[in-house]
Amino acid sequence: MSGIEEITYGRDFRAGRSGHGQLNRLSTESQRSNGERAGDGIPRIARLMALAIRFDSMLRAEKFRDYAEIARLGRVTRARMTQIMKLLDLAPDIQEQILFLPHLKGLNERNLRPIVSRIDWNEQRRMFQKLQHHFSV
Repeated sequence: MSGIEEITYGRDFRAGRSGHGQLNRLSTESQRSNGERAGDGIPRIARLMALAIRFDSMLRAEKFRDYAEIARLGRVTRARMTQIMKLLDLAPDIQEQILFLPHLKGLNERNLRPIVSRIDWNEQRRMFQKLQHHFSV
C-alpha cells in the first residue's frame, strides 16, 4: 500500500428513516492491526470542515433546500448547522490546512469562531497561525 488510504463515510439523510439505513462504511479495512478503527485518526475539526464543504456542494446542487433541512435530517440544531457551515467563511488555504492538519489536542470549531468572524483573510491567517502555535506547543 502507498501509505495513502481512502476513507468513505456516508450518511443516509432521507426523512423518516430514524436510524434505519444509515451508512457507516470505510472503503479500507474496518479495523487496523492495532485494533484502531480506520478514520479515528482524523481530527474532528477536519471532519467538520469536510462536512461543511460537502453540505455546501449539496445545497448548490439543490439536493437540499437550506441549512434547516440538513439540520433536521442530520438531527442537529439549526444553530449547530450554522456553526459548522461558517467554517466556509475561512480563507481557502486555512480550510485546506484544517483538512490535512495533524491532530492538535484542544483545537476545535469553538476555537475557530473568532477567526471565522473576521472578514479579512490576512487577519484570519495571522490568527490561525497563532492558534496553531498555541495548540502545537
